[in-house]
Amino acid sequence: MKPSIVGIGNALTDIIIRIDSDRVLADLNLPKGSMQLVDKQRACQILDVLQQSDKSFVAGGSAANTIHGVAHLGAKTGFIGSIGCDLYGEKYTQSLQDSGIQPFLTQQSDMQSGTAITLLSPDSERTFATYLGAALELKDKDLTINDLQGYECLHVEGYLVQNYALVKTVMQNAKQAGLKISLDMASYNVVEDHRPFLEEMLRNYVDIVFANEEEAHAFTGQSPQESLTVLASLCDYAIVKLGAKGSLIQHGDTVQPIQAKVVPCVDTNGAGDSYAAGFLYGLLSGMTLKQSGDLGTAIASEVIGVLGAKLNDSQWDSILREFVTR
Repeated sequence: MKPSIVGIGNALTDIIIRIDSDRVLADLNLPKGSMQLVDKQRACQILDVLQQSDKSFVAGGSAANTIHGVAHLGAKTGFIGSIGCDLYGEKYTQSLQDSGIQPFLTQQSDMQSGTAITLLSPDSERTFATYLGAALELKDKDLTINDLQGYECLHVEGYLVQNYALVKTVMQNAKQAGLKISLDMASYNVVEDHRPFLEEMLRNYVDIVFANEEEAHAFTGQSPQESLTVLASLCDYAIVKLGAKGSLIQHGDTVQPIQAKVVPCVDTNGAGDSYAAGFLYGLLSGMTLKQSGDLGTAIASEVIGVLGAKLNDSQWDSILREFVTR
């Protein structure tokens, strides 16, 4: 039986811009590799500075990227978020529907849909200046347990944790409905700013947690292996992603290292989200830890070879043949 997963996150359109030098980040006062929340005026200032640069526009957001990936693997999927009554919002909704994802979208008539200005350094590291806009207007009062009915897993992006009431409410609803809960820590500076709340959520609600090396260190102050042990003491499944060094998965006392695939890197945006898609699909389908990690790695390896976080049909067909339909 196919898995069923619903995600909740910031509904954002990614505006992807390649920069020639990290000096641009310094000039814009954006720490490399971070996610900085900006207001509409600041977002416009950044785009004005980079107005001569080529731009690509892709429907995104961390949880939505993961849900898109799971949908392409054949799972039943849904996405909870908030958009504006504008062209970005219309295209965002259509993007979900085109991928077979059930939209649970609250519309805000007086807010512009959110955008994530994604600056790609020459080494393919990405830095985000995120204007949440209408995405920020999703409130705990907008959530109902009915949105979770028919799903077995809720995937939550860490970028939501500035809204404690929203995150806690949706996790409580998910537990009441009998869902497993997956959380992606999202960004090291998010972890630094909200560590006590994150620990409370991990300890009381989360079953599966994803963190990259920097996020794991921000949470524990320790090495990746030591961080894995700490996270696994709080959740059933802990995953620490190590980039080109692969990943580590722990469930109970079992630690499963996953080897990375050596591939040319164009854009790391969405790689972690795609890994989560593969791992969640594998785990909920009954695959082993290694099979689930290998599937996540295969999707992430394809994603870093393209601009943006979306694969084409040919790439998905190849992944499905190797991991799902064999």
